[in-house]
Amino acid sequence: MGWPVRDDEWAEKAKNLLKAELKRRNIGYRELAEKLTAMGTPETDRNIANKISRGGFTAGFFLQALEAAGCRSLALRSD
Repeated sequence: MGWPVRDDEWAEKAKNLLKAELKRRNIGYRELAEKLTAMGTPETDRNIANKISRGGFTAGFFLQALEAAGCRSLALRSD
């Protein structure tokens, strides 16, 4: 699989990466919201679900969510 070309393809890739990392760690949106709030970024599980389903979140949110989930490394693709 090659790299995405269009912005919407990149957004889909970011969404899928985040969802996979959360699933790998068995973290739901409610727990993620609690962890983000504890880090100083108040979020609700509903707001997180909306952001992730749209794939419309900032790089900052992406990194915060990964940090909150305990992700220390990320594979962009599996070769």
